[in-house]
Amino acid sequence: MTATRTILLGRTADGLFWMARHIERAEAMARLIDAGLHMALTRGAAEANWRSVLDSAGMAGAFAARHGEAEGEPDPAAAIDFLLRDPDNPSSVSNALTQGRTNARMVRTALSRDAWEAVNEAWRRVSADLARPVPEANLPAVLARVKQATALIRGMVENTILRTPGIQFMRLGLHLERADTTARILDVKYYHLLPSSSWVGSALDQTQWDSLLRSVSAHKAYKWLYDADISAANTADFLILNPRMPRSLAFCHAEISAALDQLARDCGARPPCHDEADAIRRMLTERDIDEVFEEGLHEFLVGFLADNARLAAAIARDYRFTE
Repeated sequence: MTATRTILLGRTADGLFWMARHIERAEAMARLIDAGLHMALTRGAAEANWRSVLDSAGMAGAFAARHGEAEGEPDPAAAIDFLLRDPDNPSSVSNALTQGRTNARMVRTALSRDAWEAVNEAWRRVSADLARPVPEANLPAVLARVKQATALIRGMVENTILRTPGIQFMRLGLHLERADTTARILDVKYYHLLPSSSWVGSALDQTQWDSLLRSVSAHKAYKWLYDADISAANTADFLILNPRMPRSLAFCHAEISAALDQLARDCGARPPCHDEADAIRRMLTERDIDEVFEEGLHEFLVGFLADNARLAAAIARDYRFTE
C-alpha cells in the first residue's frame, strides 16, 4: 500500500468514525437529558438531579465555567440548555450533530446518497428545533425527534452502504459512544441520584430504575426477559452483561470486536488495539452481576469508562486517525 493510499484511508476512516460517533453522541445526550427529566419527576430535588446529570456527562466543570455556579446547584433550565444547544459545549446535541454532518461532508464519496441526505436532514430539522431555548413542555417532543432522526441515519447506513472497511469504522465509532452512554446513564441513576443507601429497594428506587430503562428504550425488552419486578440487580445485569440487549456494554463490545475482526481480515493486519478490545469483551463475558456489585457498581462503571476511552485512543493510534 502506497503512502498516499495510507493517508487517504486514514482520512476516510477518521471521517467515518467521527461521523458515527458524533451522531450517536447527539442521541446519547438526548437520552441523558431524558433520563434526567424522568428522574427529576420522581425525586423532586431538581437542582441536585441536574448536577448529577452534568457530572455524569463529563460537563459539570464546563457548565460551572460557563455559568459561574461552582458553589451552588445548577439552574435546571440552564443545565438543559447547556446540554442541548450551548455553542460552548462541544458535546451538546446541537454541536454533536453539526460535527457529525461536517464529518459526513468530508467523506461523502464513501456514503450512499440516502445516508448523506439522512444526515443532512437530521441536522436541518434539529437545528431548527434548537435555534432558541426549548420550553420544558416541548422537551419530550424535541428529544424524541433527535432520537428518531439519528435512528433514520443508522438505518440508511445499515441498508445502503457497501460493506467496505469504512463501515467497520462507523460501527466502531457508534458502539464505543453507545457503551460510554449506557455506562454514564447507569452511573447517573445509581451513584448520584439516590439520596442515601437507605433508599435502595424502595418505591423511589424502583421508579427510578423504571425511568432509566425507558430512557434507553429498554423497558419492554426488560419486561419480556425478566418475569419479575424491576430491580437494581436485574436492570444492571440487563444493561451491562446481557449480550442480546443492543445498548448493553456486552453487546456494544461484541460489536466492536466483530468490527475489528473484519478489519483484520480486510486489511491483513491485527494491530494491538484488537487485543485491548478482546480483553474488555472477555471481562464483560466472564463477569456476573454479583461480582459487579461486590466491586461496587459506581467503581465498576468508572473503570469501564476509562477502559472504553483507552480503547478509542488505541484504535485511533493504530489506524492513524485523530482521537
